[in-house]
Amino acid sequence: MLERDDWLLGVDLGGTKIEIAALDGQGQFALRRRVATPQGDYAGTLAAIHSLVLAAEAELGRAGLPLGVGIPGSLSPLTGRVRNANSTALNGQALGDDLQALLGRPVRLTNDANCLALSEATDGAGAGADVVFAAILGTGVGAGLAVHGRVLAGRNGVAGEWGHNPLPHADAQELAPRCWCGRDGCLEQFLSGPGLLADHRCHAGQGADASAIVAAADAGEPVARASLARYADRLARALAQIINVLDPDVIVLGGGMSNARALYTLVPELWRPYVFSDVIHTELRPARHGDSSGVRGAAWLSAGPA
Repeated sequence: MLERDDWLLGVDLGGTKIEIAALDGQGQFALRRRVATPQGDYAGTLAAIHSLVLAAEAELGRAGLPLGVGIPGSLSPLTGRVRNANSTALNGQALGDDLQALLGRPVRLTNDANCLALSEATDGAGAGADVVFAAILGTGVGAGLAVHGRVLAGRNGVAGEWGHNPLPHADAQELAPRCWCGRDGCLEQFLSGPGLLADHRCHAGQGADASAIVAAADAGEPVARASLARYADRLARALAQIINVLDPDVIVLGGGMSNARALYTLVPELWRPYVFSDVIHTELRPARHGDSSGVRGAAWLSAGPA
């Protein structure tokens, strides 16, 4: 069990909710709270984080705790400001500086997928592994890397920006709409929950949401099973490229689509023809901490350099 002398605070800044959590010296939750994210309101977002931190510390009876924040974007090495966030009100903002000024302490920020990777590499599905690749398959698609238990951000701060690469080995039928980033055919358009729903509607003419499609596939409904099979094949092609480039010990899946249990059987079989090796030891696992991993990773981030 990991032990420290003090507690850590983490904030997971999402598009729909902001969550704060405190981890005690044994890495267990001492507190968790969440509020709705003020939509399109940067000043309101700062105020919400400020209030959450002060309220958490008052409840815990502690002040000035180290703080890490996971964000749906990354920081530009050139300006230090947020970029590439699908929560577009954050883009161009000096979020780290603004939070440090509000809270009067150092604040460590990184991409939310990096937080997933750090959480799962620390005491989750990738604990003890040298290289962990963690993919978020949710409303959007992203990924993070942890090497020897530390986040690898990369020289340009974009390590793990997997969701904005094109689908490998795409055929003429695999045409995705333009991504919000301005490019065509991004993995996010195929492997997000909305991507599965769009593909299913294209073949079935209807569909409520991604979770309903997965449930119908689990129940044996043929059209839903076919949709999930196409999704699994696309995911396998995309992850095979990660294995060919990074050769990770473990690939961890988070986000809503990670709950599709069939993927953990289907995908490792489907990626075999695309991996340039005679043996594949890489394991595909669901995030041990589920939707808690983001905020846990943010708290672990606060303990030291990203």
